[in-house]
Amino acid sequence: MNYDEACRVEFGPGKETGLDPAILQELPEGCKIVSTDNHGVSFWAKTGRLDVLLNDGTLQSFFIKVLSKDQGKSMVEAEFESMRAIYNVLPNFVPRPVAWGAFSAIPETYFFLCEFRDMSDEMPDPRTFGALLSALHQKSVSPTGKFGFHTTTYAGNLPQHVEWEDSWETFFAKSMKKALDLEIERKGPSEELDVLSQALFERVIPRLLRPLESGGRSVKPSLVHGDLWYANSGIDVDSGQTLVFDACCFFAHNEYEFGQWMPACNRFGAEYIAAYNTFLNVSPPEEDFEGRLNLYRLRFDTHVSALFTDSDTLRTQVLDVMRALVEKYGQDGKMPVPPE
Repeated sequence: MNYDEACRVEFGPGKETGLDPAILQELPEGCKIVSTDNHGVSFWAKTGRLDVLLNDGTLQSFFIKVLSKDQGKSMVEAEFESMRAIYNVLPNFVPRPVAWGAFSAIPETYFFLCEFRDMSDEMPDPRTFGALLSALHQKSVSPTGKFGFHTTTYAGNLPQHVEWEDSWETFFAKSMKKALDLEIERKGPSEELDVLSQALFERVIPRLLRPLESGGRSVKPSLVHGDLWYANSGIDVDSGQTLVFDACCFFAHNEYEFGQWMPACNRFGAEYIAAYNTFLNVSPPEEDFEGRLNLYRLRFDTHVSALFTDSDTLRTQVLDVMRALVEKYGQDGKMPVPPE
């Protein structure tokens, strides 16, 4: 975790005058700090709320996230760039990002700042959410025409592969390998995982993704949130607006977003995918839709297993999903045999 220097940052009553000058510089000119407080929960950062009084007498609130060291710097920059990318396409879908920067008074300490939106944790209406998410995917345009992102983004505190690629199959394979390498580095090797992985890269990924980009078909690089589980969404209690946050974006096949929705523990169920698909059709070949989503799920499961090293259950889940994919989409439908 990246708390080290961030632990020296305090929010709460009596801390209004202790905000770092670098943060004050990003707040509205001439505003007065009314209050600060801890807000939200994060595995990787210290988070808070800043309430300020503007020159015209109105109150405005900001959300702040603080991390430390070089990794913390990369993470706050990545979140700012991700949220800005979404905001530039669909400004009513995310809290407005304000800035990221380095503390002046505390070394190796960095912050991400955005507008504060008071949110309930109720689930959004499937059709409303589907309309917004499909609009993000359809309206966004990759600046290079390729898959990837201009800066490394982080799901949790681990980096993702985001280097630009012309082919979605190539991009996904590299993204999957990055997640798998991180998982093995943190949880150790597994003979079965090695065997299944070979089949995954040699047979399953080409089988499920190559048809998207052959036979006259193509994939539009769409901006995806990148970690769209239900806890990264909410409803603005004042406006009723559906919002998402904690983005780790890149340009991908739009259906990649649904991989995070496949595990049973997630609350974005089948009704959300069905609602989305009323705005944007399933990519052809349609008969591979379920298989693609399970493949995308595997990428998310593998990254999450790498994040939480104490959970053996997550490694088991990775193996179960990979085994099912290889069994169904591997060459001749046969399972590879682990070495003796």
